[in-house]
Amino acid sequence: MDIAYCGALPELCRTEQGKSSSRIGRWSRQAQLFPAIPPLWESLSTCPQATDLNRFSGQQIALETCSLRPPVVYAPNYPQVLNLTVMPRLHLHLLSDSTGETLEMIAKAALAQFEGADVIRHFWPMVRSQQHLDRIMGEIAANPGLVLFTLVNPETRARLEGRCRALGLPMVAAMDAVTDALEQQLGQHPKARPGRQHAMDEAYFARVEAIQFTIAHDDGVAWENWEAADIVLAGVSRSSKTPTSIYLANRGYKTANIPIVIESPPPASLFGLKHPLVVGLTNSPERLVQVRRNRLLSLGQAPETDYVDSEQVAREVLYARRMFADNGWPVIDVTRRSIEETAAAIINLYNERAAGRESEAV
Repeated sequence: MDIAYCGALPELCRTEQGKSSSRIGRWSRQAQLFPAIPPLWESLSTCPQATDLNRFSGQQIALETCSLRPPVVYAPNYPQVLNLTVMPRLHLHLLSDSTGETLEMIAKAALAQFEGADVIRHFWPMVRSQQHLDRIMGEIAANPGLVLFTLVNPETRARLEGRCRALGLPMVAAMDAVTDALEQQLGQHPKARPGRQHAMDEAYFARVEAIQFTIAHDDGVAWENWEAADIVLAGVSRSSKTPTSIYLANRGYKTANIPIVIESPPPASLFGLKHPLVVGLTNSPERLVQVRRNRLLSLGQAPETDYVDSEQVAREVLYARRMFADNGWPVIDVTRRSIEETAAAIINLYNERAAGRESEAV
């Protein structure tokens, strides 16, 4: 039998010696000795008084009293014995010749797939000269890791790739696959201008206008101008109306919102809007109570009022839902949704409505 440990076996009973010998052979010549954790063996002072098949002679023998010395565990390395998982630390360098917003979103989306990852992000925006790049490379060399970049200038990009190869660092051009595919399909070469998506074109000024409109029409303010909105959100207090409105505004949609309160019905103009899409936001009463109570505590107010009374909150939610149904408004339950998910669902509804109106016009 091939045994890695050639010294004398510990003072164990014959049966235990046989079991230990079998364990040694299983790990072959790379085995190492590590003492077992003492508390696991302190109570094992004798072997069971029974018969067992001797592994070497094939005869049945009575088991003998074992030594108080703890047995040993044979394994290739200690972390495997304890079943430990060590998460390595990664330095992630993000280089962009513009604001780096796109690169940050790509990195964030990818890292979300790795739970518990120990990643240190180094952000290097506006890299537009080789001198700037050379200064950054010193920091990268001091903290080697994965280099993720969006550089459109061919000279700067070539210098980065050369330096990374010299240092033996992995690198990924985040936009290459998409740009190459578009080039093939569109039959034209990309312009290679950094930050073109941030150009102050018509879409940029439309987004600025949408943000200004949304801020001016928050929480039921200036309801006389709701007809100029693209989207109007309605819902009870703390149903994420304002943050969702701001997010939609950043996507270019003029958004107004109105709280639904039993004691103060919304203005009649809400029920006669023609241009904007009206969407009802709802939440579970239990979740609303939690959110409202936390809100009151953060403001230093008494957490026990009608505002957080479970029966009162349930009535508010029922009142709002009945209003949504009576007017045929689409409803989105935000209980388990993030702001981004809610906004994506609203944009989908808005686009479907616009497509339907275009088909009717044709």
